[in-house]
Amino acid sequence: MSAWLILLGAGLFEVGFTTCMRYSNGFREIGWTTGFMVCAFLSFSLLDKAAKVIPLGTAYAVWVGIGAVGTLAVGVATGAESLGIVRMALVAGLIACVVGLKFAGNH
Repeated sequence: MSAWLILLGAGLFEVGFTTCMRYSNGFREIGWTTGFMVCAFLSFSLLDKAAKVIPLGTAYAVWVGIGAVGTLAVGVATGAESLGIVRMALVAGLIACVVGLKFAGNH
C-alpha cells in the first residue's frame, strides 16, 4: 500500500481521536475515551509506518493538516463550530499547503 494512503489513514484516525476527545467529557465517558485511545493508537502507528517512506517532517505536516481540516469539518457538521469566509480561506490555504507538500518534496 502506498505510504501516502497510509498517511491519509493516519490523518483520518487523527480526526477520529479528536472527535472522541471532544465528546469524552474530560475522559469520563468510557465509550468515547476508548474510541480516543483506539484511534490515537492507530493514527500514530500509521504515521510511524508512513514516515518510514515519507520524510518525517513532511509526513507530520500532512498528518496535522489532515487532522486540523477534518476536525474542523466535523465541528462544522455537528454545529460545534462555525465557518465564516475568513476561516474558509485559511482552511483552503492549509489544504493547498498539504497538497503542495505531497508534490514538492524530493523523496
